[in-house]
Amino acid sequence: MKHTLLFTITATALLLLSGCGQPAPGGLSGGSKTGNAFNADTVNIDENRYGGSGLANANSSSDGFQSVYFGFDQYTIASDMQGRMANNVAVAQRAGRKIKIEGNCDEFGSDEYNYALGLKRAKAVKDALAMQGVPASNMVMVSYGESNPACTEATDACYAQNRRVDLRLAK
Repeated sequence: MKHTLLFTITATALLLLSGCGQPAPGGLSGGSKTGNAFNADTVNIDENRYGGSGLANANSSSDGFQSVYFGFDQYTIASDMQGRMANNVAVAQRAGRKIKIEGNCDEFGSDEYNYALGLKRAKAVKDALAMQGVPASNMVMVSYGESNPACTEATDACYAQNRRVDLRLAK
């Protein structure tokens, strides 16, 4: 019985983490792995990448953390998010407490796909923090998929605000 339960949990986790591929605009894919978690094979921040939203001041995170934003259908951390990640590393190291890493998506795609994509985004941030010395045991991940929007208007700028990872100190 224990083996069946373990197999079921493992299989479910693998299915959720694998996600299904959806083509991104302009033929970009979900993201490529690189040796540096802060860099990705994505374009630099510009009007097209984030829907012209000017996310420089956007933030849904709390406790001194800054939200990390992603391109459409992306889950690798782009180089233009390095400053936010450096800030998050410093805050996490000062806090010395458990951190909740929350993956979020825009409304495009199925619920299942967005849950998996949110989890991939949260894992990318967790891995990047761990590479910079934040203990993995101090981090917990959750995916809200599309269910926790920061903005609900039907605009590119609004959708861009929802493609993010928020960080908070765990209660």
